[in-house]
Amino acid sequence: MSHQPEVVMIGLGYIGLPTAALIASNKVHVHGVDINQKVVDTINAGKIHIVEPSLDNTVAEAVKEGYLKAATKAVVSNNYLIVVPTPFKDKNEPDISFVEAATKGIIPLLKKGDLYIIESTSPIGTTEKMMDLIYTERPELKDQIHIAYCPERVLPGNVMHELVHNDRVIGGVNEASTQKALSFYSKYVKGDLHATNARTAEMCKLVENSSRDVQIAFANELSLICAKADINVWELIKLANKHPRVNILQPGCGVGGHCIAVDPYFIVADFPMESQIIGKAREINNYKSFWCAEQVKNAKLQFRLDHGRLPSIAIMGLAFKPNIDDLRESPAKYIAQKVLQDAQDEAYYIVEPNIKEHKVFKLTEYRTAFAKADIVVYLVAHKEFYSLPEDSEKIVLDFAGVKSNS
Repeated sequence: MSHQPEVVMIGLGYIGLPTAALIASNKVHVHGVDINQKVVDTINAGKIHIVEPSLDNTVAEAVKEGYLKAATKAVVSNNYLIVVPTPFKDKNEPDISFVEAATKGIIPLLKKGDLYIIESTSPIGTTEKMMDLIYTERPELKDQIHIAYCPERVLPGNVMHELVHNDRVIGGVNEASTQKALSFYSKYVKGDLHATNARTAEMCKLVENSSRDVQIAFANELSLICAKADINVWELIKLANKHPRVNILQPGCGVGGHCIAVDPYFIVADFPMESQIIGKAREINNYKSFWCAEQVKNAKLQFRLDHGRLPSIAIMGLAFKPNIDDLRESPAKYIAQKVLQDAQDEAYYIVEPNIKEHKVFKLTEYRTAFAKADIVVYLVAHKEFYSLPEDSEKIVLDFAGVKSNS
């Protein structure tokens, strides 16, 4: 027997699929939509195309019980969630064409009383733009459907827990839409639900990640200063954080991921004159990646001068943060590419323990890479790297604090 799904989830990526699986695990019929046929086939086989703890079991169970089904086209439902990417156009301007395409795909299906929610990170005013688009094509639906924005705020590697337990900010285009969306999320979310309007909810998502970007930029700027001043930045931050009102974050090789490295540009693009600190933080964090690549190149040249030969180099980590497989906007991947562009005849060993193979990089097992390398470059603090021994014969460039924090 075929059920009309209660929820249509458009976009089955790092957020869409876990959200669809969570709702389906509550014995609610979910119709997932993705333009990638391979993704659709994988999910319908009860498998997953991303790495996320416990998601595989949840999806397998939901598909087996018939509550989760994937397809390339949307169908009639009562609730539509838009969870598609919002990439950039030129000059770091946000591109909402995927949100627009997803919306256009469901406009013919909408009916009185339906709930339409955008979860995709979006520039301020996107929800209202989509409302205007819907009402232009279907004027009879004006004020007859509910339209809201509710950003996700989950941590890759812990998504299934955080989807349930994190607070959510929910903003409708009017009070009735806000209340309808609150009622929807209250069935699946145990965290507190905070009502606001759509524009504030959109800005809230951007501000959360911009705040973190600014804080990381401060730590990264400190690391650049300390490198010149011959001070161990990791020890410095540890000591400074002994102050009861100081909490400096850890520096890294830049900032990556689909949120922190991206969302600030959504503000800067629309408010360039007003977003001075936010814009500068993006510059600092991007520069840190360039600086790390230059440090590797300099170490290679110095090794050649000292030893009369080219070194073998281990690049440790490609993901944008520890212990995940996600390479989106990864500074480590950028650094690896930058260093390899400058390659001569030296041997490079690229390590990423969370993925089996990569289209561009030939991957090496982390212990093998460490053993063969003259220069070890820690770009990501993956848990595997903490077990590697100290070796005074090797040159270690530790941009992730693996050796300083172990």
